[in-house]
Amino acid sequence: MSNLDTKKYGRVGVLYGGHSAEREISLKSGAAVEASLIAQGVDCIGIDIGKNSIADLQAAQLDRAFIALHGTGGEDGRIQAVLEYLSIPFTGSDVQSSAIGMDKLRTKQLWQAMDVSTPAFRILSSQTDWSLVLNELGGVVMVKPVHEGSSIGMSKVDNAQALQKAYELAANYDGVVIAEKLIVGAEYTVAILGGEALPPIKLETGHSFYDFDAKYVSGDTQYLCPCGLSTEKEAQLQEQALEAFRSIGCRGWGRVDVMTDEAGKFYMLEVNTVPGMTNHSLVPMAAKAHGLSFDALTLAILDESFSI
Repeated sequence: MSNLDTKKYGRVGVLYGGHSAEREISLKSGAAVEASLIAQGVDCIGIDIGKNSIADLQAAQLDRAFIALHGTGGEDGRIQAVLEYLSIPFTGSDVQSSAIGMDKLRTKQLWQAMDVSTPAFRILSSQTDWSLVLNELGGVVMVKPVHEGSSIGMSKVDNAQALQKAYELAANYDGVVIAEKLIVGAEYTVAILGGEALPPIKLETGHSFYDFDAKYVSGDTQYLCPCGLSTEKEAQLQEQALEAFRSIGCRGWGRVDVMTDEAGKFYMLEVNTVPGMTNHSLVPMAAKAHGLSFDALTLAILDESFSI
């Protein structure tokens, strides 16, 4: 048990599970966070969020909540709204910024308006001229459901027929689908904690892109931290990621995914307002490089709930 003053947190509920396509990942994140907090002496209870979330949260008599819910219902502002209604302080971003961050289309539209660098895109529908979209976006695109995470429903395509099929696949997950210009270059992710960008991680995979399998199944994905950039370029990446995070009003903690092209220009892809929190996840990896253990990280994230 930790010698830290953990009584200040009161009774903490770790919220996980839910009903999104990322439920299984959320269960693992929640279990890791709950175990960490309990080991440090925090009065902690895990709550698998279901249809009766308001009643469950009221019955638990919480002083604050650690949100470890991924995807719909967890990152889109819904659980944040419930917690605000119940006057329970919580970790991470507020209702509005969570909703924007979960919506790749709204995020990109906001970034474009604020001159934050992000790849060009088009909104797809069943009436889309597939060949025209491909030509406008450079011939190779990433197709993405707007409200899903963990690369669920995503495809990389380079011809009209494949684009139509990719749209139909993504539409199974979401009513709004976009095609995004493929940026050819290195991929990075930047964790944000308490207004500071942690050391960036470079992602290398043998897959055609960093898909669900590369993230959670394959054993050959490499995570490089230090990321191999010069000190100046790394600082630039951190600054741009932090700007992108703040631009949609995010707070507390999160993660920004970034691509760089062959000329070294950074492009912001998306913001994750409740990233994975297992011992093998990217935010704990960046925190470790910053000198924070997993236990120190969970408390640091929980500390951010006092700033609400």
